[in-house]
Amino acid sequence: MGKDKLRKFAAVNAYSHVFEPPILPPDTPLGQQFDQKGKWHEYFKNDNPIILELGCGKGEYTVGLAKHFPDKNFIGMDIKGARIWKGASEAVEQNIKNVAFLRSKIDFLPEYFDKNEISEIWLTFSDPQPKKVNKRLTSPPFIERYRAILKAGGLVHMKTDSDLLYEYTQKQITKHSYQQEVNYPNLYDQIGTEMDSVTKDILHIKTHYEKLFTAKGSVIKYCRFRIG
Repeated sequence: MGKDKLRKFAAVNAYSHVFEPPILPPDTPLGQQFDQKGKWHEYFKNDNPIILELGCGKGEYTVGLAKHFPDKNFIGMDIKGARIWKGASEAVEQNIKNVAFLRSKIDFLPEYFDKNEISEIWLTFSDPQPKKVNKRLTSPPFIERYRAILKAGGLVHMKTDSDLLYEYTQKQITKHSYQQEVNYPNLYDQIGTEMDSVTKDILHIKTHYEKLFTAKGSVIKYCRFRIG
């Protein structure tokens, strides 16, 4: 492992706003839960809504959203500590208090968050998993994980360059009668004057991967829906 990556891991481990729970084996007795589960509002020291970004990468959306909405709390989740380092460091440098990061696999969501603890979920440029349908972050297994932690009527946002993941998600929305609020199959060509300025700003936050995709001419899609 390179010195730069080791430096980033050391910094992440030292940050009080970055949580790295142990991944326990499947046969671990019930009750040995992650200490922060059900206590995220205590960490943020307020009752503001908590927004979760899954597969947050370098944390551009997590930090960008936190800046736009100081009256909400944001948690970015990713398995790669070296990626999280960038967003976590920016939050420290800019004294952004309404942001935290969680380093772990998305598969274990219900172990880290309690029922009704999360208000919204963001999926930003998730792996489309062309060969593993149930690994797609809008597949039924993951939607059930979201139900276990989202408030009733909680929102799911998805922003992607993948035709496969976008079309699959649209089929899931129709099949399971999710309530779709917004659907832009070509986001930047479709943003019109009727869209409020805050939403425009949010959707123009570009992650590291989005910049790479758009530079290659990829079409960006965005949809927002409620899973009930």
